[in-house]
Amino acid sequence: MRTDLAGSESRPLIFNKENYVPWSSHLLRYAKSKPNGKLIHNSIINGPYVRRMIPEPGDTNWEVPVNETFHVQTDDELTENELKQIEADDQAIQTILLCLPEDIYTAVNSCETAQEIWLRV
Repeated sequence: MRTDLAGSESRPLIFNKENYVPWSSHLLRYAKSKPNGKLIHNSIINGPYVRRMIPEPGDTNWEVPVNETFHVQTDDELTENELKQIEADDQAIQTILLCLPEDIYTAVNSCETAQEIWLRV
């Protein structure tokens, strides 16, 4: 049996249309075994980290006073755990893409998240 099709500790099982059930199980177990494995698994199943909207005090000096505005959470405002989840989101995409043949890779290339790839495969 070819090792690229069989998978290993360092590489997940290669997907083909006849092996979805064992492949999906193997991929999730493989993801969990990696550093940040629980976060990678979470990204595949539940989707990526979504940055929070941070409230800012408004400007009351305007003709129409603005009480409060919001901005998207910046990198500087992320906690260590949030940064780890964002890193795991990227790792999750790579983990899935590593085990896809070229024809399927092409079909999911436009997906932006691991969860989107997972659901499309």
